[in-house]
Amino acid sequence: MKKLIFGLIGFSLSLAIYAQNQQLPAVEITAVNYKYLSAVDSEDVDLTVQKLEEQVAMYDVKGSDLYSDAYDTYTVSFHIPNGAILAAYDKNGKVLRTIERFKDVKLPKMVREALFTRYPNWNFEKDVYRVTYFSEGAKVKKQYKVKLTNNDQVIRVKLDETGDFL
Repeated sequence: MKKLIFGLIGFSLSLAIYAQNQQLPAVEITAVNYKYLSAVDSEDVDLTVQKLEEQVAMYDVKGSDLYSDAYDTYTVSFHIPNGAILAAYDKNGKVLRTIERFKDVKLPKMVREALFTRYPNWNFEKDVYRVTYFSEGAKVKKQYKVKLTNNDQVIRVKLDETGDFL
């Protein structure tokens, strides 16, 4: 009986070892829109914004049902509850330009510090984060519009991503 139990244990171990030696198919990863991601990427940007920008960069235009060689550009919109990105792609899937708009996102540390320094007793009421990207020269413009309140007073200010007032 002992030999039978040890035999079954040995047999089951040998099956487990054999099962772990499977060859997986190779996966090809291409970074078509790495320039877009590196241009708009920032460590201190809200996580929801980063995730949507990654979806824009990874979108496969050629895999779309609407793809046809007859068109030179394709416009695709991406939405989340607090924002949207409108992206234009060429027929190879490269991001040509984007217009991005997000409401009530977490402000970057430099922007918050600039606001607290200049307006110490004011509260954030609302904010809008806008990004425009053009692939020619990898031009990016990032802007925050913030509504501040202090009792009955309301002001609106514009800042860039480094905290400089516009």
